[in-house]
Amino acid sequence: MAATDDILSEGQIHEALAELPDWRYRLGGLVTVYKVRTAAAALELIVAVGRLAEEQKHHPDLDWRYNRVFLRYSSHDAGDRVTRRDVAAATAAGAAAAAVGATAEPPQE
Repeated sequence: MAATDDILSEGQIHEALAELPDWRYRLGGLVTVYKVRTAAAALELIVAVGRLAEEQKHHPDLDWRYNRVFLRYSSHDAGDRVTRRDVAAATAAGAAAAAVGATAEPPQE
């Protein structure tokens, strides 16, 4: 269970997003979309995110549409709020996306 002090305020979330340009705060979570050249590359990204999720014991909501991977992080055990774990997971997922040559297409403001 997430500790109450791990839950980020909206101000803290926006501070964290300054370091995560590929991500946005939407619907109570950190969200982005990564576009890759092929469906096979999308699967590589999904596998990489899955490995990270297992290592971190923190899993995103994930949707795959051909060459796009949609990710959303929030902490279900913290009332579906954003925590420090979500920021760390988004950071790691961003690195995995870069490693497969993905381009971020985060939701527009």
